[in-house]
Amino acid sequence: MTIECPAPQHEDEVVLLGHGAGGRLTEELLDQIVLPPLDGGAGGSGPLEDAALLPGHRELVISTDGFVVSPLFFPGGDIGSLAVHGTVNDLAMRGAWPIALSVSLIIEEGLPLAELRAVMDSLGKAAQEAGVPVVTGDTKVVGRGAADRLFVNTTGIGQRRGCLHPSAALARPGDAVLLSGPIGLHGTAVLSIREGLGFGGDIASDSRPLHRLVRALAPLGAAVHVLRDPTRGGLAAALNEIARDSSVAVEIEESSVPVPETVAAACDLLGLDPLVVANEGCLVAFVAAAAAEDTLAALRSRPEGAGAVRIGEVLPGGPPGRVTLRTLVGARRIVDMPLGEQLPRIC
Repeated sequence: MTIECPAPQHEDEVVLLGHGAGGRLTEELLDQIVLPPLDGGAGGSGPLEDAALLPGHRELVISTDGFVVSPLFFPGGDIGSLAVHGTVNDLAMRGAWPIALSVSLIIEEGLPLAELRAVMDSLGKAAQEAGVPVVTGDTKVVGRGAADRLFVNTTGIGQRRGCLHPSAALARPGDAVLLSGPIGLHGTAVLSIREGLGFGGDIASDSRPLHRLVRALAPLGAAVHVLRDPTRGGLAAALNEIARDSSVAVEIEESSVPVPETVAAACDLLGLDPLVVANEGCLVAFVAAAAAEDTLAALRSRPEGAGAVRIGEVLPGGPPGRVTLRTLVGARRIVDMPLGEQLPRIC
């Protein structure tokens, strides 16, 4: 008799927490429910970018995001600064400089005003440091239990200049895959505080704006094919999205991926793969092989990219859409798109 493990049940009756994880369940939700009514039934046939070009305005870019992180405050940041950084970074991944933000608050009745004031102070400071004004917004208060303390929704407008026009669909065989810094810090920092795991003194979120780092890449222009910040679903999800949208095969070296020792220890303890842990202050870049060293030099010229490294390449052959990891012992394993949510409420 053959015994088979049951497949994860995600019937169409209810939304699961994993549908917001940025992995395969999110793809299903978008393809089957969200996108068809919005794009004439095409089902999201084009690449799903971090930000979109405004129709009729070739150099204007727009991005919108919702932030539901729990807890509101964590080592290295809070929901206010995270909302600014996340939106600025989504614009930057399309080569855009932020020029305006909107901020909408959904506040649960009973939230201490001192906490709301601290979040708003942090949000305002982050916007000022990023050099982007908050020009409009909205505030709603809902009853106790109708939300979880505070949700922040943002929209950002950015402008592209020059010939830096990256897209998730532009990776090409032979491209070098670069990473601007270590992975796993944000997700493990948030989880440590939420669950009282005691890592808070050793691990802080990497949340920070990356638009100045991207600007340093502007002289490389068209040699920069793809930029993506590996947030929900971590590096694994970002690489799978790029491989899918560009129809290429990607391989990375385990020995080259920078995972801080404290993050590796936390992931070992919790049974997590650092490749799927969320980040908020690093980017992955696919660039023409001939420009790899110049790109690394440009990244390392900024504090945000001081730890930039080459982690892999786009294979000339191989199944389109596949991501593989060459392990420390020389074997290869497939890096799948995460299924659901290992770390819910991370951003």
